[in-house]
Amino acid sequence: MKKLFVTLAVLLTFGITRADTEGFCSIKNNAFKNGENTSFYIFYTVAGIWVHAGTAQLITNLERLNNKPVWHFTAIGQTNPSYDWIFKVRDNYQSYVDTTTMQPMKFLRSVEEGGYKKYENVSFNKTTNTAIGKDGVFKITPCIQDVVSSVYYARNMNFDSYKVGEKVNFDIFLDNEVYHIYIRYLGKETIKTRYGKFRCIKFKPLLLKSSVFEGGEKMTVWVSDDMNRLPIRIESGISVGSIKVDMMMYQNLRHPLTSLVSIR
Repeated sequence: MKKLFVTLAVLLTFGITRADTEGFCSIKNNAFKNGENTSFYIFYTVAGIWVHAGTAQLITNLERLNNKPVWHFTAIGQTNPSYDWIFKVRDNYQSYVDTTTMQPMKFLRSVEEGGYKKYENVSFNKTTNTAIGKDGVFKITPCIQDVVSSVYYARNMNFDSYKVGEKVNFDIFLDNEVYHIYIRYLGKETIKTRYGKFRCIKFKPLLLKSSVFEGGEKMTVWVSDDMNRLPIRIESGISVGSIKVDMMMYQNLRHPLTSLVSIR
């Protein structure tokens, strides 16, 4: 599930206006508003049979941190109770982001995946380009994002200036490391999901090899081709079988979901 949320971040961040991380230093939010809530179903298949194995949720709230207005983004993922005996997942990721620059100020992560548990509490110092957590102080690249903040930052990017096949690089901080990743833009496509039919922007993120995901460009992602830039579908092969993540519910969008052609 960790790699799923890394992917939810990676999958949206190809809208940088140049092929370097400087484009992530500041941007104005025009894509979302306070109270937005989006839910996803996670499907798993072996031998062509799809089963509903879990759910994920992205929640947006406007709050204050250190007497400053911040966006509080929460990403939650869990397996369905009937699958807990196979591999129980209860993950919670949170990011506190400066409303002026859309730069992360604080990142929290609490995960339970099978027998593995981990908690992270990281503060970002943009003046010294360091990340401070319980394991020490770590040097980061300028304008770095965390795995949740980058999703929302990228929703405000301009997608119109890219050519099919073009790659864009960016950096994410997770597990006390800076990950250098890229996205390959694949153009636009209309797709049918379990929710309905959407006009989408399509791309492939570079995945890091793990015990679940194969490395390389093995995942395909579709986001709504409108001003919201909602994640609509993710598909990927994994070590055993495949996964598919579909958007199934949304509330309090800032703009009409004009990419929605029809409801299933």
